[in-house]
Amino acid sequence: MDGLMANLANEFGPWTLLQLAEALGFILAGFILRAIVNSVVTHRLVALAEKTETEADDMATAALISPLGLILPVIGIYLAIRTLLSVHPGWLATSDRIFMVVCVVVITWTVFRMIDAATILLKELASKTDSKLDDQLVPLVRKALKIFIAILAFVLIAQNLGYSVSGLLAGLGIGGLALAMASKDTLANLFGSIMILIDRPFHVGDWITFPGGDGVVEEVGMRSTRIRTFAKTVVSIPNQALANATVENHSLMPKRRIKFTLGVTYESTVDQVSGLVTRIEEYLKSNSDIDQEFMLVKFTTFNDSSLDIFVYCFTVTTDWTRHLSVKQDVNLKVMSLVEEMGMGIAYPTQTVHLVGEEEKPPQL
Repeated sequence: MDGLMANLANEFGPWTLLQLAEALGFILAGFILRAIVNSVVTHRLVALAEKTETEADDMATAALISPLGLILPVIGIYLAIRTLLSVHPGWLATSDRIFMVVCVVVITWTVFRMIDAATILLKELASKTDSKLDDQLVPLVRKALKIFIAILAFVLIAQNLGYSVSGLLAGLGIGGLALAMASKDTLANLFGSIMILIDRPFHVGDWITFPGGDGVVEEVGMRSTRIRTFAKTVVSIPNQALANATVENHSLMPKRRIKFTLGVTYESTVDQVSGLVTRIEEYLKSNSDIDQEFMLVKFTTFNDSSLDIFVYCFTVTTDWTRHLSVKQDVNLKVMSLVEEMGMGIAYPTQTVHLVGEEEKPPQL
């Protein structure tokens, strides 16, 4: 025993054999614990996560496994370095700061991934509710939490690196006015997003018309709203401008309108015009694709080159493609009725009457 202790007391450079053995032991212990965690804890967590239908627990498991597999060897290496640096006590404070910074980074990374997992769970829960407000709040909450965690991590890292957090906060307080002036548009957009979420003029997935175009809302962010146009481009509109703009929401229509004026020629008789109005109205009333609550078919105007019949009704469906199909059927049926009654659809024409000069007697 005394011989073993004597051997361990032998020096290799600035360290004894015992110190080197301890450092190596810490490193090996870190990797051995990592292997145990991967083989026992990880497998059990994965097995439990696979039994559920949600993807949130799978992401949460992955978010925990990777940091656990990283932090244990890091702790072992830190303890080994601390053991070796014991011969230079002045360096221990630096190693402690570096270790704390690494821990803060790993913890921040873990929390970020856990937030992503929680976001998946919240989205799944939000999809089961009738309200679309929670669907829009989930990404905003996710971004807000990540920003808060990032700021907190920055403060902790600055503190561990020796910077005065109180001085930093005081500096932020002094520069708060300048920052507020510089970020007034950002704050205005943030309040604009809050007003959009409260007032709910549209939801994600709605087709809206806004100043400058129209498209389908893809995302309501903290600064801007992303809209996918029908040309498949993406338009980002600041929430402040969108909250103050006139927005037409087509997705909230209970039914879609058909409105047109049919002009027939002046050669049409009174009975033909009256009969055509009656037959168009009867057709619309018998069409199950046409909403029966309100419709108009009226002879309204003696136009310059036509007798105008005003047709106004709504389709039951709000789907744009189906609406166009119903509108096409109505147009074709109206053309067929005009032909059946021996009438013609008018087009802009002008009739010019030429009055000739009276013949003059021949001069002698």
